[in-house]
Amino acid sequence: MPEVRLNQITGDWVIIATERAKRPEDFKHKKEKKEVPQHSASCPFCTGNESMTPSETFRITDSDGNWTVRCVPNKFSALTPEGIIVKKRDDFKECLTGIGLHEVIIETPRHDMTTALLAPEHIMDILKAYRNRQLAFYEDERVEHVIVFKNHGEGAGTSLEHPHSQIVGTPVFPGQVMNRLNEAIRNYYYVNFGDCLYCLYMKGEKDQKERVVCENEHFLAFVPYAALSPFHVWIFPKRHNACYGLITDEEIGALAVILKEVLLRLYMGLDNPDYNYVVRSLSPRGSDAKYFHWYIAVVPRLTKAAGFELGTGMFINTSMPEESAKFLREVEL
Repeated sequence: MPEVRLNQITGDWVIIATERAKRPEDFKHKKEKKEVPQHSASCPFCTGNESMTPSETFRITDSDGNWTVRCVPNKFSALTPEGIIVKKRDDFKECLTGIGLHEVIIETPRHDMTTALLAPEHIMDILKAYRNRQLAFYEDERVEHVIVFKNHGEGAGTSLEHPHSQIVGTPVFPGQVMNRLNEAIRNYYYVNFGDCLYCLYMKGEKDQKERVVCENEHFLAFVPYAALSPFHVWIFPKRHNACYGLITDEEIGALAVILKEVLLRLYMGLDNPDYNYVVRSLSPRGSDAKYFHWYIAVVPRLTKAAGFELGTGMFINTSMPEESAKFLREVEL
């Protein structure tokens, strides 16, 4: 029988559609495989083509002085970094000038690489770049919220196949983020006991074990009880902290290992599916918030939203979270 589960973190009701549930292996990505060159002369992100991008804002180099990660302004920025924020209101119409920051984190010199196959040491460089740029963005007083995300594959919205992530600083606080904060603040455990919902949720998943994918000293990766979509994975830090930018170097090393493992299990188990991941975090100014806990959401793009989802805001998950987690745990790496 189908179940309607509540995702306490997001406040969403999710239909776990057992009647139409697929076997985990049925979600394997079916797309035509093509040869990808190590270097593309026309790709602005490839090594040797640095002049094709705007000037760097940050870079990390190896022992030979060669770059491993570069950060550059997005040539097709969603927002403009120039100007001041001007708010306008006319009856029910309200807007403000589109001021903000938008950069690309080029993750590797190699055109044919994917994050799942990078060494943990290289993924550490990517995560350090995230930290540097998030903190730098928040130094701009016009920025209200910063989001770090990665689109992998055409089905996830990527336009350039060279591995990269993006970071955007917006002049407003997004409604989705505000909704999740409200869920955390008004949660029974926080209201009555001052306990962080995220910490309690993570403890529950760790204790039950059946939805855990992997863990190490500093992080836990699991498919949530009310996963919004098939193989939706959350990576939670075990230390309570609301701001990703305040992650320590030791934690970055542990996160690199567990992020690689999650992505590699998806890569091997589901044949390199398209996916998005998002770093959900508050600013350094809100780092001491007892009700919020930064985390990474990894969302394979295995299904599409249709009329029901658009009309109700509810999700239909055709994969049992417990079976998804078990499948990923048992993938041979």
